Amino acid sequence: MPPRTLASLAHALTVSASPDDALQALGEALAEVDRFAQMALVTFDERRGMLVERVLPSAARASLETTFDHLPTRERNAISAGGQFVDFGESSDEFARLLQVPSLGEQGWLSVRGLRSEGQLTALLALYESRKMFGARTAERFLPAIALFELAYFRFLERDARLEAVRTLEDVTQRVHGDYERRLAELERRLLSASNTRDNVDSTRVLQLERELAQANEDARKAMRRADAVDATVSTAVEQLEKAHVELHRRSESLRQKIRTIYLIDRVLTLDTSTDEPRQLAEGLLALVGDDMNAQRCSLMLKTLDGEALYIAATRGVAPGVAEGSRVQIGVGVAGGVAASREPLLVRDVTDAKSHPLLRDQYFTTGSFISFPLIYRDQLVGVVNLANRAQRGVFVEEDVDRVRLLGLVIALVASHARLPERLGETLSVR
Repeated sequence: MPPRTLASLAHALTVSASPDDALQALGEALAEVDRFAQMALVTFDERRGMLVERVLPSAARASLETTFDHLPTRERNAISAGGQFVDFGESSDEFARLLQVPSLGEQGWLSVRGLRSEGQLTALLALYESRKMFGARTAERFLPAIALFELAYFRFLERDARLEAVRTLEDVTQRVHGDYERRLAELERRLLSASNTRDNVDSTRVLQLERELAQANEDARKAMRRADAVDATVSTAVEQLEKAHVELHRRSESLRQKIRTIYLIDRVLTLDTSTDEPRQLAEGLLALVGDDMNAQRCSLMLKTLDGEALYIAATRGVAPGVAEGSRVQIGVGVAGGVAASREPLLVRDVTDAKSHPLLRDQYFTTGSFISFPLIYRDQLVGVVNLANRAQRGVFVEEDVDRVRLLGLVIALVASHARLPERLGETLSVR
């Protein structure tokens, strides 16, 4: 699936107002990969062990009311575990009919993935595709899109759970207050009747009614305490659901970042195969890491032919007067020190970075930067420098791990293209 389609699917799932909308977006994405494949979402009742309803991307629904035990034991256990597609092999057509997945008009392969929430199986996602002689299965190619849909589906489940908790609290509170008011009104009526006919009613009866009224008031106080306890329990549950939603959002953002990284790597590899111009390739390699890390200022430095220095191969946002081809001795300065040690350098804030000469540059607007060595097959290729982060401003250890992946791609492409030697000759670096 092209990265652009993944990005548009992530946006469509984010703005979806209901699970049906999210499933429709997933169905449209599936059509981009395999226009003949069919998909269905099957809701599951854990308490009854029943497959309840089949929903298609078109929002068409069908009642199943089929026990989960109808599925083979091996496949049923794997689906219950969740997290992966389970292949039904030669029995695909039979169980596709059981789940009421639309027919392909020919033999196909059925793959089913269990969706789990709060430790329980909540739904099954079925993918039914034609049998192919060559190429990867659609279920394998569609896994990133399925992961995005799963995150969106869990978001809807959490929202529904919060609404149900609020409705439960309101129902309990209204019932307690209603019972209390009815009992109080009845006792007041009986007391008033007894007071109006006090001369004709035994005083013992009046005393009994007063005691009943006092007991009713006490019962009402106990009911209110129980309602308060329910309120506290529901509040705690809602708080936990909100925390889970925040964690789900964090994972969604992490997945989006990884998708963006894959897209940028694909863009650079495409550039490597489509251009033979070394300067354009160097700028593309720098854009890979600069765009991914939101660095407004960055530079790519490659090793000179004599192996004793680095030269500036490509820059973005650097101070005026820093020309491409300028040399820096290995072991001198920030980049030279990183090249000599072959260890990445992460500086988080100005206090830690006071000793670095970068801070004496007016164009260096943050106290956080990364300088990372490019190594391929134990050979130094160069150094990449990142600074002036556009959004959060500060680089952290997680960012170093991301640059490590990107740096490996840069080093691999630069080595295979003989970029240090070819660009050095173009820039007349000695």
